Amino acid sequence: MGQNSNNAQVVISPLAPKDGFGAFPAIDGVTFAAAEAGVKYASRSDVMLVSIAEGSTLAGVFTKSSTRSAPVLDCQEKLAALGAASTSDAPLPKDGFAILVNSGNANAFTGRFGADAVGKTTRAVAAALNIPAAHVFSASTGVIGEPLPAERITAVIQTLKARLSPDKAEQAARAIMTTDTFPKGAVCEVMINGKPVKIAGFAKGSGMIAPDMATMLVFIFTDALIDAGELQATLSRLNETTFNSITVDSDTSTSDSVIIAATGKSGVQIDGPQSATGREFATALGAVMRDLAHQVVRDGEGASKFLAVTVSGATSTQDAKKVAMSIANSPLVKTAVAGEDPNWGRVVMAIGKSGATADRDLITIKFGDILVAENGWVSELYREQDGADYMKQTDLELFVDLGLGEGRATVWTCDFTKRYITINADYRS
Repeated sequence: MGQNSNNAQVVISPLAPKDGFGAFPAIDGVTFAAAEAGVKYASRSDVMLVSIAEGSTLAGVFTKSSTRSAPVLDCQEKLAALGAASTSDAPLPKDGFAILVNSGNANAFTGRFGADAVGKTTRAVAAALNIPAAHVFSASTGVIGEPLPAERITAVIQTLKARLSPDKAEQAARAIMTTDTFPKGAVCEVMINGKPVKIAGFAKGSGMIAPDMATMLVFIFTDALIDAGELQATLSRLNETTFNSITVDSDTSTSDSVIIAATGKSGVQIDGPQSATGREFATALGAVMRDLAHQVVRDGEGASKFLAVTVSGATSTQDAKKVAMSIANSPLVKTAVAGEDPNWGRVVMAIGKSGATADRDLITIKFGDILVAENGWVSELYREQDGADYMKQTDLELFVDLGLGEGRATVWTCDFTKRYITINADYRS
């Protein structure tokens, strides 16, 4: 059992990892803390703080929503300023960094009060840790349109500082949960140039999940030594095939943030993306990001099925992703999955409405290894009972080939159940 946003007991998603949050390794130069600020929830942690060593590099990607939250706008401005500083002749500041996150209130659509709240909370962290306010990043998740009670957060900053520890990552991950039913963590250790490099991260996200990115906060940490520009380029590239390739309900959040910090403490230098070290690092980081993205979908509100949709044979990668997202976002497809109904006609519908180039008579559809339709008609080999039996599985795969080109993309989603309606109907009550 777990606790939801109203502190009530809830059943953990049946799709949750069997081993739970798992062992989160200490990342040299990174410490975590969590505290109860009472932003919205009673008797649970709702604020987390991460302290990051001086000399680290940071990168981030954020929601493209036109109603971005105050913390997102602040983070984007600060990262842009750091990027500009890194390309100038002036010496880079060696101060450390911090990340402050609250749950229960998104601090979005709150006018000037939103920016004021960000300023108050980040300045309080800066003073406590003796770092510039420009090095304090923040994020908020929860109800939109309600002023953030900044004073409740600033009141626990000293408590957070006192609790900072390298082994408190799970507590930090739990503090930022809203309708999540489990904390999400992922780890990868890779040997680069004969030395170990650690990459570990955690995420929150359960509903309002769709590109660009999702109602999703993700924080990743590594002891690799990598230039900020290379780190940003690698994160942005991998984001397209991980967090920008998941959807629960097609709704794009105001608050999505993915931030990565590299402390350099391993001493392992990561060079450009075409170098051996760059490729090895990107492969490991991609594995962590993909794992976290999948966990967000597996904790989709009310989810009982995990569905991978792969589209091939498109005229371009972009068209392949259009079709895959059209299928994954279709309420008719998602409810059919929930009902274990192999309704391939709804897949045909979703292909047609996607806006991508398609030829009805060239389309092939498969449920797992089961050939369902080809050449514009149901396959002579298909048996409805085979499809129905396949749909009873928890993890499902749907393959569509458009027969037009080399474009290919995979997205991940979950089903729509009655629980999704219940959770969202009661969200603010």
